[in-house]
Amino acid sequence: MFSKSLTSKDSFLEQTKAAREERALEKKREQSAVRIQAVVKGWLARQKFIKRILNDFDELLPETATHGSQEEPAQPVDLLPALEVYRVTCRLFLVFKQQRDRTRFEKLCKYIVQSLHSDSVKLSYVGVFLNKEYSLRWISHIKDLLYKCCLYLEELKPESPMDMQSILVHLHTLVAFTATNTWALTRLKNFEKLRGGMTQLCANVMGSLFHKGYYLTLKSLLLRGLCREKIYLKNVSLTAIVTLSLRPLVSAQFSEKLLTMYIIQILSVPTLVYHMQQISPESISSFRSYSMFDKCVEFLSADQNLRIVFNTLEGNYALCLLANLVQLAHLEREHALPDTYHPTFVLVVTRFLDSCQQYVVCKKGNLSNWHPILGWFSQSFDTYLPPAMGNLRNQLSLLWGAPLLKKLLAMPLKDMIDAGVTGEEGAGPSQPSTPVQSNNPAAIIRRAIEARTNRSNANKHFRKLGSPDCTKTALICSMYHTALQTMTQVKLDILTGLCNQDEILYSLWQFLCTLGPNCGLKSFLDLLAVNTKTSAPEFQMLILFADCMTHYVTILDDMEMYEQQNPFKLQDFINMSQFLNMFVYKSIMGQLFDLKTIQSNELFSSLHTLLLVLYRRDCRRAYTPLNHWLVREIREGQFMADLEKGKKPQQVLVQKTPHMIAHGERVRLFRRAVADEKVVLGLTERACGGRSTLVTVRRARLVEDGYRQLGALPSRALKGCVRVRFINEQGLDEAGIDQDGVFKEFLEETIKRVFDPSLNLFRVTSEERLYPSPTSCLQDNHLQLFEFIGRMLGKAVYEGIVVDVPFASFFLSQVLGQTQQALYSWIDELPSLDRDLYRSLTYIKHFQGDISSLELTFSVDEERLGEIVTHELVPGGKAVPVTNENKINYIHLMAHFRMHTQIKDQTNAFIKGFRTIINPEWLSLFSTPELQRLISGDNVPLDLRDLRRHTQYYGGFHDSHRVVCWLWDVLQRDFSEHERAMFLKFVTSCSKPPVLGFAHLKPPFSIRCVEVGDDEDTGDTIGSVIRGFFTIRKKDPLNRLPTSSTCFNLLKLPNYQKRSTLRDKLRYAVNSNTGFELS
Repeated sequence: MFSKSLTSKDSFLEQTKAAREERALEKKREQSAVRIQAVVKGWLARQKFIKRILNDFDELLPETATHGSQEEPAQPVDLLPALEVYRVTCRLFLVFKQQRDRTRFEKLCKYIVQSLHSDSVKLSYVGVFLNKEYSLRWISHIKDLLYKCCLYLEELKPESPMDMQSILVHLHTLVAFTATNTWALTRLKNFEKLRGGMTQLCANVMGSLFHKGYYLTLKSLLLRGLCREKIYLKNVSLTAIVTLSLRPLVSAQFSEKLLTMYIIQILSVPTLVYHMQQISPESISSFRSYSMFDKCVEFLSADQNLRIVFNTLEGNYALCLLANLVQLAHLEREHALPDTYHPTFVLVVTRFLDSCQQYVVCKKGNLSNWHPILGWFSQSFDTYLPPAMGNLRNQLSLLWGAPLLKKLLAMPLKDMIDAGVTGEEGAGPSQPSTPVQSNNPAAIIRRAIEARTNRSNANKHFRKLGSPDCTKTALICSMYHTALQTMTQVKLDILTGLCNQDEILYSLWQFLCTLGPNCGLKSFLDLLAVNTKTSAPEFQMLILFADCMTHYVTILDDMEMYEQQNPFKLQDFINMSQFLNMFVYKSIMGQLFDLKTIQSNELFSSLHTLLLVLYRRDCRRAYTPLNHWLVREIREGQFMADLEKGKKPQQVLVQKTPHMIAHGERVRLFRRAVADEKVVLGLTERACGGRSTLVTVRRARLVEDGYRQLGALPSRALKGCVRVRFINEQGLDEAGIDQDGVFKEFLEETIKRVFDPSLNLFRVTSEERLYPSPTSCLQDNHLQLFEFIGRMLGKAVYEGIVVDVPFASFFLSQVLGQTQQALYSWIDELPSLDRDLYRSLTYIKHFQGDISSLELTFSVDEERLGEIVTHELVPGGKAVPVTNENKINYIHLMAHFRMHTQIKDQTNAFIKGFRTIINPEWLSLFSTPELQRLISGDNVPLDLRDLRRHTQYYGGFHDSHRVVCWLWDVLQRDFSEHERAMFLKFVTSCSKPPVLGFAHLKPPFSIRCVEVGDDEDTGDTIGSVIRGFFTIRKKDPLNRLPTSSTCFNLLKLPNYQKRSTLRDKLRYAVNSNTGFELS
């Protein structure tokens, strides 16, 4: 009973709850419906209101004109009361939407700009401002209107013609309301008192815009309009933007804050000034009228300002700012203040470039990008930088262009030189003083001479390092030096620009000559002693001069250097090399550089490079006096003793500048290095203990057998003792004395055959000099043969055996490895290969007319086996014509092809073989002519006393023997120098003496008395010994000629009875070039 009543109650409560919830839900529905209706009604009301506002605006300002071109003037319209337009516009701004109302806003802008031309207060839009009731609201309204213009400028695309028209409208509006010069009202007499207030009104408006990103808007528009593949801004638009950018600055009287923002936001736009000059010359005039270049440079000259600007812009856009400043400097040469360039502009550019270096990295990395001016760069590019790089490079190139160089460097140098001492007064060669002992008579005389020299120098007024003139020049040079260090990818352009202006480099040389005796050598050394990091601007001046001079000498041909001598005379090069030689010597020996890291020192590297360029030029074609390169202060005995002790200065000197040491001492160093290596390898006679490599060769197949047996021999075995056994034509062993002579004969005969041009492995130049044949590939295994020849020649040099093989100097330069260096010029050594071709290429270089008239292309034809083969100097070279612009490249490529490309494989094979025997480090002791002397003997007259002193006698002859005395007397009195050389070749197969004299001739020179017939003589017979010893006389051997065995350096001399007979027979034998043939 109870459960049933309980169930009814629960059901009732649930029904009641459900009814209550239903009522609540219904109430919510009603409220929601009301709210929705309210929103909809409100939206409809607003839409009606907006529509009414828009209709009112459209009725007031109907569409009357279509878009025209950028240059089309605005069409006149009927003006309405300004107050009415203002009220409608204010209501429009209440409901303004940027995308929807774009066209309306442009109509408004066009209209109110037109209204400014009216002098009626009621019609001009500025007239509203004059109504006290609306003044403050109108100012706020104009600020809003102009800000909306800025918003539109940020989103419009200059590449779109329609958008470009809109951009012009907004720019015109901004121009109209940021200055009063277009307001007709201000020209009325009644309003003269209001002009100041209206100008302040414009300043107020611009201040508001500035704080809302006005400059950022203009920068964005400039980037989109100028930094693209196609330039979209035209004269009107660019002029307007530049005008708008200048107005806040002028209004604020160039305050530091605004000038900072202007430089950062506007002047850093890539190639802005370039396009201003090209598109809008009026803008350049505006810059000039406000002295913008002077003000910007003066502002940036303060360290704090420059740091703020650079840290804001960082690397890429800082370089763009620098490029714009450089072009302004170029344009304002005749208008800027005198002090703007020196020192202000110079210091600003130097600091900018120096700051850019922190972003330059040495090599490619994950975080680096390739910059076409700076190299690997730690910053990335945005979309605007790559299209501007070409023009950016053109802007920067103005820094080393002729007009700016003349302004910055040439004119100041000329003024200083004209006002001070002349170049000749400071350029004379002077030897530095030498510490000597007081009791030495020679020392006393030398000191007296030096004292007299010093007195004469004291009468000359030399400039001192640190003087105003020197500091000014050093700072300018420091700027260009920093440019070379920072803008690595245009380094060649900078050097070319500096060198092309001959008067600049020569004037700088003349200025250096005024710094003291020997170009201020002592002053620079004293400065280096206290400034070991070489950071002083004076050192950067020296580095710049050395780098430019190195480039200049490298591109100078023989006609320009030796014949024309304009502007540099040969005496200038002599004085220059004297200064460099002594500076490098004293800085090394005085340890003024850190000798462990000397190669990375920029000052040493630059001066050392120029020194080597001048030295190698002198080696190729001499212009200096004898022994010019030797340093007189070096005492050879003491120097060599210190070198053996391992003293660092002496080691560095031998490594870097061996030419300062006498050639003979360097040859002794070379021989000592060979001897030390033999000891290390156990190849001395005592260590070998009679062990040797035996080679059996057939005379008929000398080269083939030698190549087969020695070609694969390890270099260590070839450096050791090699014995040769000859097989004659009958297949029998030839008798040979167990000395080095048989090997020498094998070496001589091998070299004689392989260098025979008929074999086509080598060719001869017009001067009878040898070089690898370009067509040697017709010979089987020609590269292996070249490697074998290199090994054989290396063995001859290793053992000190001189062989009469004259090589072309360009080929020896490649053997020395000089062609691997960056500053090697192929055209310089072309005369050693083909003088006619050199003259032809020099003619092309100096050709004054249009070189294309010669119809040359980047290709060369060669006749090979009766066929014409064409080689292209560059890919597709047959179709590339030679023009005035690329002719320098053509002549260098042609020289490179003839001297390297054609014979590259042959030369590399030869060098590979040569260097398996001779350590390349040993070769660095010698120049190209000195290497030839090492191979073929000394290029000096035959020293008979030295030869006689080291002669051995056999067969009864001795030094006092009558025939021997006649021999020396005939050679001394009757033979010419040429005949004496032929005599030496007759007995040793080489016409030149050994480099260190006959004490080092192997085997030693010997003379043997011969009494039997030539066909019976076997060398040292008992009969010839006895007869020679007792001087047993026989009938005078009138029909017998002197003979020789060149393999043993042996002269076989009959016991003549008359001096005249000996003279005539010896002369006949020598001039008949007899030797082996008559033995």
